[in-house]
Amino acid sequence: MKFPLFKSVINTSVLIILFFSSIAAQPVLCGLDQISSYRQMFKNKRVGIITNHTAYSGSGKYITEIFSHLPWVQLTALFGPEHGIRGSADAGQKIASENNPLSGIPIYSLYGKTRKPTPQMLAKVDVLVFDIQDIGARFYTYIWTMALAMEACAEQGKTFVVLDRPNPIDGWQVEGNILRKPWASFVGLFPIPVRHGMTVGELARMFNDQGWLRNGIKADLKVIPMKGWKRSMWYDQTGLKFIKPSPNMPDLETATVYPGLCLLEGTNVSEGRGTYHPFLQFGAPWIDAGQLTRNLNQLPLKGLHFTETHFTPQSIPGMSTHPKFLNRSCNGCRITVTDRNIFQPYRSGIEIINTIYHLYADSFRWRPKHFDRLAGTDNLRQAIIRGDNPDEFFSAWQKPLQKFLHKRSRYLLYR
Repeated sequence: MKFPLFKSVINTSVLIILFFSSIAAQPVLCGLDQISSYRQMFKNKRVGIITNHTAYSGSGKYITEIFSHLPWVQLTALFGPEHGIRGSADAGQKIASENNPLSGIPIYSLYGKTRKPTPQMLAKVDVLVFDIQDIGARFYTYIWTMALAMEACAEQGKTFVVLDRPNPIDGWQVEGNILRKPWASFVGLFPIPVRHGMTVGELARMFNDQGWLRNGIKADLKVIPMKGWKRSMWYDQTGLKFIKPSPNMPDLETATVYPGLCLLEGTNVSEGRGTYHPFLQFGAPWIDAGQLTRNLNQLPLKGLHFTETHFTPQSIPGMSTHPKFLNRSCNGCRITVTDRNIFQPYRSGIEIINTIYHLYADSFRWRPKHFDRLAGTDNLRQAIIRGDNPDEFFSAWQKPLQKFLHKRSRYLLYR
C-alpha cells in the first residue's frame, strides 16, 4: 500500500529541517566582512591599521587587500602588536618597525620602543583601525595594545574603529578576580576579571565610556559589529577558520585552558612551552607525575581530567626558542577538558598551583612580580603561601565580580 500524502509530508519536513540547518550553519560575519556597509566611515580618509596575521575575512581576503580596494581611501600606515604583524615572534620579544617591501607603507611596532602610537606614527592617519583576533583572557596583550592606541587617538583627535571578532571561548562565562590598580601592567591595565566574556568591540566601548583611558580622555570610537554571533558560541561553532593568534595558541583547546594555565608563567613550573601542546601540559623535573596526577584528580574540579605525562621542552622556531627546562625531562600532567561549558579554567589553574606548591615546597619557586601581575593582585599568592582554603579566595571575588557584570551589561552588543 502506498501513502503519497505521508511521503510528501516527510519530504517537506526534511526540506524544512535542511533549510533551518543551513541557516544555523551560516558562518559568522566579522567586522571586516561588513566593511562595504560602512564605506562612508573611511571615505576620503587616510587609514592606519593595527593588525596581524589573523585579520582575514570569511572569504579569505586579508585586511590590507580589502582596504586597498575601497574607493577614496588611502592606506598610510600599519601597526603590529606583540608577536609582530606576522604573528611569528616569541612572547615578550621586542620588535622593530619596518617598511612593507611591496608597498613602502611603514609598519610601526607597538611592541618595541613604544607600546602606544606616537604623534609621529599617526601624523598621516585620520582613522586608525583595529582588527586582531583576541583569546578572551585579561593577560592576552592585544586588548591592551587596543587600549593604548585608543588613548593615543583620543589625545591626537583621530577616529578609532574596531572591527569586531568573536570571543573564541564564548561570551557568557565570566570568571576570576578583578584586577587591582597597583598591579596594572601590559598583561592587565584595567579592572576586569581574567575571563571577561567580551569581544574586543565590547571591551573598547567599556574602556572608553568608563573613563579608564589616561586622564579620563575619550576617543571618537566606532565599532563595526559582527553578524550572526551569539554569546553562547565557541569559536568552532562560528563557521570561521581558527588562525592561531600567537605562536603558542595553536587551537581552541589551548585557548580553553589558557585563562588558568597561563598563571604557571609566574612560577618555575613549565607551562608546556617548547612542546607542541603548550598550556595543555605542565610539569618540572622535580615533580612526581603519578603523585601529582592522583592529587589533582581528587579535587572537586568540574569538566576536566588529568593524566600523567612526561615531556622535554625543546627550542621550537616559531613557537618557543628559550623555554623553561630546555632539553630537560619534565614530569607532570596533561589536561583533558571533558565539558567546556562547566569547566572553570582560572579556578583550575589556581588549584593546580596550590597543589604543586604544597606538594613540592622545597623545589617550587615564584616569579612574584610576574605572578602578581598575571593575577592582578598579590592576595592570591599570599593566600597560597599561608595555606588558606582556596574556596575563601574564590568566594572573595564574587561580590566584585557581580559589580563588574552589572557594569559590563551596558556595553554588550550581542545576545
